[in-house]
Amino acid sequence: MVWKILNPALGMPAIGEVVDQADGYVEPVPYGLIVQAFDETYGAGEFIFLKGVASTAQYNAVVYNEDDYSTTRTVADLIGPVAIAMGAIVASKCGWYQIGGKGVVTAGTVTDNGNVYVTATPGSLDDAVVAGDRVKRAKFASANGTPSTGLAEIEIQRPFVDDGTAA
Repeated sequence: MVWKILNPALGMPAIGEVVDQADGYVEPVPYGLIVQAFDETYGAGEFIFLKGVASTAQYNAVVYNEDDYSTTRTVADLIGPVAIAMGAIVASKCGWYQIGGKGVVTAGTVTDNGNVYVTATPGSLDDAVVAGDRVKRAKFASANGTPSTGLAEIEIQRPFVDDGTAA
């Protein structure tokens, strides 16, 4: 995947590039900035600039906090907006996370067009039903193993997970 930001600012890191938080990425990329990008294979996508967290691998799913732009790799019983890391954005790093379009995510054994659920494995999503852990506004777009082992294609539109008690 080679995502190209449609309206990049001078000095803006590329999708997939990981930078140090200490580098002061406030200008031209403030945390929470959302951009549109295009990939020849996956089409148009939407990305948000967020802080990393320990052990995040490329294509891990995270829940992020819009108050301080921190991230937590997905695990059961978390709630909040969901994004997919476009690089190994670990603690003290920052970078782009996908929140819209078709992309790739760390996944267990899944089927094409399956609903998406958080699992007990940090950063991984699955289609096995887990009450209270469904990722809404998301569906798998391939079986696991596409484009490679441990991954699956996914279609997302600003996904979120909640505990299922909201009306």
